[in-house]
Amino acid sequence: MLEFHDIHVHYQKVAALKGVSISVPAGGIVTIVGANGAGKSTTLRCISGLVRPSKGEIRFNGERIDQLPPEKIVARGIAHVPEGRRIFPDLTVEENLRIGAFLRTDTDGIERDLENIFERFPRLRERRTQWARSMSGGEQQMVAIGRAMMSGPKLLLLDEPSMGLSPVMVQEMARIISDISAAGVPVILVEQNAGLALKLASYAYVLEIGSIALEGAAAELRSNDHVRRAYLGG
Repeated sequence: MLEFHDIHVHYQKVAALKGVSISVPAGGIVTIVGANGAGKSTTLRCISGLVRPSKGEIRFNGERIDQLPPEKIVARGIAHVPEGRRIFPDLTVEENLRIGAFLRTDTDGIERDLENIFERFPRLRERRTQWARSMSGGEQQMVAIGRAMMSGPKLLLLDEPSMGLSPVMVQEMARIISDISAAGVPVILVEQNAGLALKLASYAYVLEIGSIALEGAAAELRSNDHVRRAYLGG
């Protein structure tokens, strides 16, 4: 579904990605794990058009997208939930969700998807008229994911969805991500919580200082000595 081939990204003279190649199939969860500054968020920002590669190609369903603006990438079916959620604090929960469908014109489909979001996230239905800024961190993450799902994505990019959440909410977020994948939406999951990410994903990439250090089935990487020492605490 997505081919991220030999991608290089520079911030001025600093190389953030150095020849990274990632392949994402049409189903399941692919995770990218690594330390702070490894290039995980840059990878997602590159896919969604927020950062331009200095070299390489990104193809989505066979079409090259690395020169497209972000709104055209969204229109092709890639939705990005950024690190830190980035919801609109002075809009209501429902207004935030409806913004996710801004590029859509299928009114009936939008209403149907909004109802689906409320079924998946009952708390958002209860708080649909509440200001987003008054929500808890976990609830705001639900709003951010729901907003992305309102675009009708064919691929969902999640950047650190468990960051700053309580242990209970981390488990809830894991359930939500699994449910989205099971419903047929492939997910690229960037997580500093490597234990969580490797349990959720079927395939994993380990990114270190802008390069792929390891890749393979997530279950196999969980038992890899380097991964266990560097990311799993033992």
